[in-house]
Amino acid sequence: MSLTELLRHVGIFGGAVMVCLALLSVFSVGMIIDKHRRFSLAWRQSEKFKPEFKKFLHGGDAQDLIEAGKLHENSYVAQVVSAGIIEYDGVRQRGGDPVASLELVTSALRDSISEMLIQLKGGLGLLATIGSTAPFIGLFGTVVGIINAFRSIAATGSGGMSVVSGGIAEALVSTALGIFVAIPAVVAFNHFTGRIETFHVAMNRASSQLMNCLFKTPELKELDVDVDEVKAPRVKKEGPVYAAR
Repeated sequence: MSLTELLRHVGIFGGAVMVCLALLSVFSVGMIIDKHRRFSLAWRQSEKFKPEFKKFLHGGDAQDLIEAGKLHENSYVAQVVSAGIIEYDGVRQRGGDPVASLELVTSALRDSISEMLIQLKGGLGLLATIGSTAPFIGLFGTVVGIINAFRSIAATGSGGMSVVSGGIAEALVSTALGIFVAIPAVVAFNHFTGRIETFHVAMNRASSQLMNCLFKTPELKELDVDVDEVKAPRVKKEGPVYAAR
């Protein structure tokens, strides 16, 4: 029996299950394509933003970095760095102490990372739901098909192929369609989850580099000066000792 002949014997409930699975498959494929396009665009723009960020880390201007962030609106790294540098530059323009803005910049970076993660994870919950429920929907169609097959046997009193073909068709097609819908959804969900973890690491690294550039460098310079001031008296004190010997 061909697939066309099997589909002809599908009942109302089996057909409803197959239509539901077909709609879920179309929705899943559309979401996979959209997330792949968005993630690829975000990665490309982040790669283009990295040279501008490195230039700032090596003594570049904050305004140039802010302008670069506006040109890469889809970059997760650019948005996180822009949130921090805008907060820092705002405190400086208001005449406040830039070092005292540590908590404000840290909060801005943390909020920006959380917001970007929410945007990146958008839709993945539905994709995971499709991947986990599609086999059960197919199983429901399988059970309905088997029930219809037994009902046909009970109604006719015989178990020939022509009697049970409709129920068997519903069972086989529903099971296959449920698995067919679930596998791409699960694979895509795991793939996108892994990429989000990579994006998260990149955002954390960029925020740490920004914080080191804005706040830790002055502290290190002051520490070097203090160490030199401590060493200087020791050299003068040890000089006469060597002379006496």
